[in-house]
Amino acid sequence: MPGPKLPEIKLSDEERQGLEKLVRRHSTPQQIALRGRIILAAADGKNNSQIARELGVNRETPRLWRNRWLTLSPISLDDLSVEERLEDLPRPGAPPQITADQRCQIEAMACEDPEDSGRPISHWTAREIADEIIARGILETISPRHAARLLKRWRSQTPSDPVLVDTGS
Repeated sequence: MPGPKLPEIKLSDEERQGLEKLVRRHSTPQQIALRGRIILAAADGKNNSQIARELGVNRETPRLWRNRWLTLSPISLDDLSVEERLEDLPRPGAPPQITADQRCQIEAMACEDPEDSGRPISHWTAREIADEIIARGILETISPRHAARLLKRWRSQTPSDPVLVDTGS
């Protein structure tokens, strides 16, 4: 006995081409590519169970992405691209405590020579950078460990020279 009639996904030529391009592109994250394949299969008239079997996912996954696509479909592609429609929604939780401006100030400071800040060292240590962040009023408080973690996380965006000296702390 067939289940309830599923909402039909009708793709415009532009949406279909965008999804097919996204699925074929080697640099597309696997989760986004999978979601793209789900939408293409749904648009081809397959039900959630068929899609789940074909793609090896839980049956709820095609249902979720079919509904999400339909919810976002009234928004033009100029305002919300095909890839953006397939991204995760923001997760709940505490907002970041360090603003983008503060982050930029910390990164810029880490790129400076510590001697320019009156510190008699050649490379920043976690303790010295935390102290300087507080001294400059960028943040009211930050532990040396947290300062080091932030800079290691952002390291790929900073110069190739080491910013912090590893003191084993």
